[in-house]
Amino acid sequence: MRNHLHYLCAVSLIAIAPGTAVAQAGGHGKNDIVVTAAPLGQTADETVTPVVTLTGEELIHRRAATLGETLAGQPGINFENFGGGASRPIIRGQSSPRVQVLSDSANVQDASAISPDHNVTGEPLLLRGIEVLRGPATLLYGSGAIGGAVNLLDEKVPTYVPEGGIAGAAEGRLGTGDDERSLVGGATVGVGPLALRVEGVHRRSDDYRVPRAFGEDRVHGSYNDTSTFSVGGSWIGPDGYLGVAYTRQRNEYGVPGHNHDYESCHPHGIGLHCGSHGEEEEHDHDHDHEHDHEEEVPFVKLRSNRFDIRSDYDNPVPALEKVRFRLSFTDYAHDEIEDGEAENTFLNKAHDLRVELTHAPLGGLRGTFGIQQSGSRFQAISGGETHTLNTDSSNTAIFLMETYSLGPVRLEAAARQEWQTVKSLITRYPSIRHKPFSASAAAIWNVGSDYSLALSLAHTERAPSVQELYAYGLHLATNTYEIGIVSGNSRLAEKVSQGVEKANSVNLTLRKTAGPTTFTIGAYHQDFDNYIYAQTLDQFEDFRLIRYAGAEATFTGIDGEVRHAFNDQFALSVFGDYVRAKLKNGGGDLPRIPAGRLGARGDAHVGPFTADAEYYHVFEQDRIAAFETRTPGYDMVNATLAYRLELGDKRSAELFVRGTNLTNELAYNHSSFIKTFSPLRGRNFVFGLRGAF
Repeated sequence: MRNHLHYLCAVSLIAIAPGTAVAQAGGHGKNDIVVTAAPLGQTADETVTPVVTLTGEELIHRRAATLGETLAGQPGINFENFGGGASRPIIRGQSSPRVQVLSDSANVQDASAISPDHNVTGEPLLLRGIEVLRGPATLLYGSGAIGGAVNLLDEKVPTYVPEGGIAGAAEGRLGTGDDERSLVGGATVGVGPLALRVEGVHRRSDDYRVPRAFGEDRVHGSYNDTSTFSVGGSWIGPDGYLGVAYTRQRNEYGVPGHNHDYESCHPHGIGLHCGSHGEEEEHDHDHDHEHDHEEEVPFVKLRSNRFDIRSDYDNPVPALEKVRFRLSFTDYAHDEIEDGEAENTFLNKAHDLRVELTHAPLGGLRGTFGIQQSGSRFQAISGGETHTLNTDSSNTAIFLMETYSLGPVRLEAAARQEWQTVKSLITRYPSIRHKPFSASAAAIWNVGSDYSLALSLAHTERAPSVQELYAYGLHLATNTYEIGIVSGNSRLAEKVSQGVEKANSVNLTLRKTAGPTTFTIGAYHQDFDNYIYAQTLDQFEDFRLIRYAGAEATFTGIDGEVRHAFNDQFALSVFGDYVRAKLKNGGGDLPRIPAGRLGARGDAHVGPFTADAEYYHVFEQDRIAAFETRTPGYDMVNATLAYRLELGDKRSAELFVRGTNLTNELAYNHSSFIKTFSPLRGRNFVFGLRGAF
């Protein structure tokens, strides 16, 4: 067992640029912040589809160890948890491989899309902001964003020279529910046109507590230890910057729900056979399997080394308003360790190049042209359990977005063409090529000064992921045996080359952006052809046989938030979301779709004190796929209290406490592969001390 080190959390540094717009707790001013994921410098109120921006104090108070937990509770955004070490965001019912996670508009390039027990490498405690594009972002960011995109905004590449030569902040955190001890720090130093950035995080947390109604008071194997360090430097001029950064991350976290009792399970046609062929098999679907919590839980040991080169430059030549350049190289690896030995090792060496050119107004048109090229060599080295083939992947794309204003109406059109090649390093599988094409048209009508109505139509295409193509074998992290589209049948390769996933989407967004009452409400419908999903063919106890298959499907839903400010100090919001995802022609519901939510949030700002409290109800999910079980609804109550002290000369200190699941309710996440083994956290308080200078 791990030897847990207990220590007192000290103060460390995380930089905030002087003059940066900081949203107050509760979201004041967040819709006025420019969305960097929108190439034309639009705010959240000006984009075609709804954008959630999480910045400033609200982000500081909500940050958690994983990206999914950090975003939990935002309208239209859910997460699939895997203990305390991994959680991926879900946008409008869809997750990886249809939700793209970006690092300042560049691909994150880890292994999180392969399996839900693989963590997203972006570190929430080092972010200055998060942007979530709800709805297809395929036109800008590729096939992986057919359901949405999450853009992580960091400061590892400096973009400003701090006034006075240095800027920073200081924060330490203690958590009660998992004995979290976190130190996070960074500083930006400027000399002339040069700026240097150094930052880092050190986190240790134990297995998190859950209500005793679960049967135990902690989730066995839900600990998470992380160490991240980054150093970067930039040359900064009056019209832009050119910078580079190196980031090193080391992460160790447990994998709950792992069960070796199913190691002998294998498919017989479309059925499961568990046990040796010489034994009398009992295939009892209703039998309750008792997991042995006394055995040592496997853990993931993750290593990531990443280089980023970034540049933004305004007006380089008369015809261009802006040039944006992103280039990243990632060397990623993680071991899945059991009984002191690495059972599986995943390696991913990848690069991503992206160039955006925003042209000057031309006949009333404003727009951006871009190219993107990415490549990856993914390898899985197994001690006998891996279910993924080794592949070389390459993706090249060009894209164009243009806008045109006609009085109160702004028109927008975009298109993207991709060329993707996936080559298996096993010779019996030929290379598979796809050419997904996506296009959209939209109109935004500003009704007076307060209201706007946006309508967007999109045709988007996605090439199958490596996992969907080639998976074959036991995947004990999710208690499944997986069969990919091509696996075991190389003759399907030619057919698969033509089989992209296609979606026709309509999004309608109504906003009120001024006055004491503001709101954003979005309704959407996506109609899929060849929607590729993990279809459960058979189940034995907690173990399932799944096959990736294409089918016609639809996603229909609504999400939004209405906020009323009674005065400058008090405001109340009502928010909620609902999505219905089902197969067409009477095929039933899709698996692991989040249930609907409805809640309210209040925030107050009185002198140096800020406070917020939120309550939301997650409804029972009884629209379930074959072999799924219903998930009961639950209530969630969270609150934050903070005291801020201004120390003069751009220095300040803040003490805050955030409590989550204050009623200590036993709650299960329907979207999780291991919901019965890993319920959501019980009551937890995080105490933070933060200073800025």
